[in-house]
Amino acid sequence: MATSSPPRVKPARIARFIEPLRVPPGSRVRLPGDYDPSRGLGRTQASEAKALLQAGIQLLADYQDRLAAQDTYGLLVVLQAMDAAGKDGTIRHVMSGVNPQGVSVHSFKIPSAEDLDHDFLWRYQKVAPQRGSIVIFNRSHYEEVLVVRVHQELLERQKLPPSAIRKSIWEQRYRSINDWERHLVENGIRVVKMFLNVSQEEQRRRFLARIDEPSKNWKFSVNDARERTYWDKYQKAFAEMLSSTSTEHAPWYVIPADDKRFARVAAAGVIANALIEIDPRYPKVSRQQMESLQTARVQLAGDAGGGRNGRGDGETRDVAVADNGSKPGGGKRDTAVAGGKHHKG
Repeated sequence: MATSSPPRVKPARIARFIEPLRVPPGSRVRLPGDYDPSRGLGRTQASEAKALLQAGIQLLADYQDRLAAQDTYGLLVVLQAMDAAGKDGTIRHVMSGVNPQGVSVHSFKIPSAEDLDHDFLWRYQKVAPQRGSIVIFNRSHYEEVLVVRVHQELLERQKLPPSAIRKSIWEQRYRSINDWERHLVENGIRVVKMFLNVSQEEQRRRFLARIDEPSKNWKFSVNDARERTYWDKYQKAFAEMLSSTSTEHAPWYVIPADDKRFARVAAAGVIANALIEIDPRYPKVSRQQMESLQTARVQLAGDAGGGRNGRGDGETRDVAVADNGSKPGGGKRDTAVAGGKHHKG
């Protein structure tokens, strides 16, 4: 039975869909008032959402291939959220169709001793995207104005000079973050940021599921429940973060996360829209390169079915295979791939 291909989605439709989720630069965000975490899909929209997600995944795969081939731009995708908002699942579903050699995901834990010997952006800059690649931060440099702001005792571990620990430290960090992201964008690395906005009640249900279902026990720690007691402080910190760091060059999108299907479609739309705006193109070959390609084509066309001596017998084909490795042409091709960037294979 033939399977139908996913529907084509026009770029303008994607842009219209995600625009209400974008935080306008300079706006003052209130959570949860300005963004409803429970927005989702009705039962009749479920099949359409699945089709749209598949279309988005196919579009991502297409544009990722162009991004790698052009080797001029990169994309940094930032995901921030409260626990159990669905960051891991969003990454797994949305990026399921892309070439894994062109994508890397970084999850940041407690800073190491080496990290603390540097400025707070150092460990993030180390893994910023290369040209032609997509990098996803599962939690990110924004932990420095979220967790550290809610638990300000963590500042004591950061070896900061006394003059740096003052009320204006958060504004200073917002400015440093905005400047760093602008630096990336001005050097060809596009930055998009998504806040997966889950409600407190939905988080409670997901935590209970992690406790009650043996296959999910590993996802839950006692500290997760402890952090819930700081919910209001986190909401205030998130609101301030969104207000201070959503910029024209690196916008924030607030993704309603109570409905996982909606969140995944929206996230796919945000990433796809960023790639569409980059508009990567396959490199054009020069006239000399084109002549070389045509020469190679004539040679290959003449080899069809004939082996080296124009004969179609098995003995000649066996000789060709033995000369070139496990399959015809294998040796030279493997050498060429090994010498280039892996994700271009």
